[in-house]
Amino acid sequence: MKTIGIIPSRYASTRFPGKPLTQIAGKSMIRRVYEQALQSGALDHVVVATDDQRIMDEVKSFGGDYVLTGSNHQSGTDRCAEVIEQLTGFDIIINIQGDEPFIDPAQIDLVARCFDDPQVQLATLVKAITTDEELFNTNIPKVTLNTLEEALYFSRQTIPFLRNAAPADWLASHSFYKHIGIYGYTRKVLLEITQLQPSPLELAENLEQLRWLENGYKIKTKITTLETLAIDTPDDLKKIH
Repeated sequence: MKTIGIIPSRYASTRFPGKPLTQIAGKSMIRRVYEQALQSGALDHVVVATDDQRIMDEVKSFGGDYVLTGSNHQSGTDRCAEVIEQLTGFDIIINIQGDEPFIDPAQIDLVARCFDDPQVQLATLVKAITTDEELFNTNIPKVTLNTLEEALYFSRQTIPFLRNAAPADWLASHSFYKHIGIYGYTRKVLLEITQLQPSPLELAENLEQLRWLENGYKIKTKITTLETLAIDTPDDLKKIH
């Protein structure tokens, strides 16, 4: 099986326009993500998926590969699907977030290894929650797992709800996980899920992975101990200095 890493990248971010081109210690964010992805031993190829000439020019300037996509995609998953329709020969697709300039290649490898099991359709990472701040932060998606480490549900609320414990005691009483936003798909499943209509649960929580669960797909998870740092706003840049 051949595996491709795709980095969806768009210029017109609402909270941080031009984010992929922002400079971090002399390199653009998109270059840093690309170079981290190249260090993954699981990827046979890495490509940036973008609809913006400025991002294309930047990728060309450091010798990276890119695919020009449409501008009407609602998610990175949709952008990945357009790429894989253009590029043949890849069986597994890893969707790498374009706003994580220091993503650890080991996390990419961890997602890719899920597909050593031919039954796996979709894969992602989760990380144990260790602070109350994370546990009750509705900007951080949480996930519950079954005994096979497949996702049961994702929510911005804290799940599960511990009926017989005070919230201050929840972390000591149960294992909670947050979602780390890197995805893996088989080619077949990627093309299928992007044909699905938005589902009621997805619209309620604004989490696209609920569309897949609601339509009967299984999402394999792996637990990572590594933290990720996403740059969502200009203020987030202060965290890395």
